[in-house]
Amino acid sequence: MNSFLYQQNNGYFAQVAENVEAAAAQELAGLGAQRPNPVHRGVYFNAEPEALYRIVYQTRLCTRVLAPLLHFNCHSTKYLYKTALTLPWDQLLTLGQSFMINARVSDSLISHSRYAALCLKDAIADWFQQRLGARPNVDKNSPDLVFDLHIRRNQAVISLDLAGASLHRRAYRRESVEAPIQETLAAAIIEFSGWDGEKPLVDPLCGSGTLLAEALMRRTGLPAAYLRDKFGFEHLPDFNPSAWVKVKAAAAAALRPLPPGLLAGSDQNHHAIQAARRNLALLPGGEQVSLQVSPFQELEPLPKAVIVSNPPYGVRLGDQAAAAALVREFGTFLKHKCTGSTACLYFGDRQLLKEIGLKPNEKIYLNNGGLAGVLARYEMY
Repeated sequence: MNSFLYQQNNGYFAQVAENVEAAAAQELAGLGAQRPNPVHRGVYFNAEPEALYRIVYQTRLCTRVLAPLLHFNCHSTKYLYKTALTLPWDQLLTLGQSFMINARVSDSLISHSRYAALCLKDAIADWFQQRLGARPNVDKNSPDLVFDLHIRRNQAVISLDLAGASLHRRAYRRESVEAPIQETLAAAIIEFSGWDGEKPLVDPLCGSGTLLAEALMRRTGLPAAYLRDKFGFEHLPDFNPSAWVKVKAAAAAALRPLPPGLLAGSDQNHHAIQAARRNLALLPGGEQVSLQVSPFQELEPLPKAVIVSNPPYGVRLGDQAAAAALVREFGTFLKHKCTGSTACLYFGDRQLLKEIGLKPNEKIYLNNGGLAGVLARYEMY
């Protein structure tokens, strides 16, 4: 008998940022997902084990991939606790392993996500205590397993996080500048830029190099989770180790070298360039990315390139007026030095879109962490 919901139909859920759903559904289909169905901030899909491992290993746009364990009506924390006690937790977790709970609650009689998480945590711990006389540890920093609890309109879903931590944490960003861009958002910017991997791609305000790292990984085929050493799906009761070995071997065999001169970045802050150099060095081909300390105003012209950037905004500069002035100057740079190029810019503050002095060919509203930003694409004729 199948103990868990995902086993009944090989059905899973990928969490994505708002307005990235359609692109994520397309990416998932390319990785082997069946029937990807985009919904608000997510994609439902079906997948066989091999495709599932490939998706978790290689997705650039999804933040979490979840295997639903149980779905039920839930009107009280008491019922949440009681229902969670019915799951065979020892099929996923052992006493020697640690776990944590991510919880999100909306439009429900249970209104506190932290308390809901506590109830689920207690149910799991008590399940082991009642049967084995001891409890597994809770570890909020580096748990072996992450369980996800989502309650919306009194409908609860308990899932296992198949990566084990948010997939935006690629592990190449060891050094950072203030208010860096999330890796999954950077991947979305590269996606929306329309970059084909053949034209030069340049970030003239590269900070610690996140956009360049995502472009490198896309061009070389390097899996987004390449630097991870453990995955939540390894704890599934039906985990297939030989299929996982096969997925990793196929990804390694498909890697392409990064042509020199294809990716370049600059920043006027030499600490940022140092950080970018160290971060990129963690990725195969990172040494092929050209980096220089330079204000964008002094760069040579960039014709027929793809320009991606996350211009500093008030939060990073500490001054709204300075951010607006810098964006105006960047607009002038694009107009005069970037003829025939495409520019794809992410503004962490939507007000700055008005300052650049260019009419976007396309714009899309995307959030970076808690900040409401906008991504705009410009064709520089």
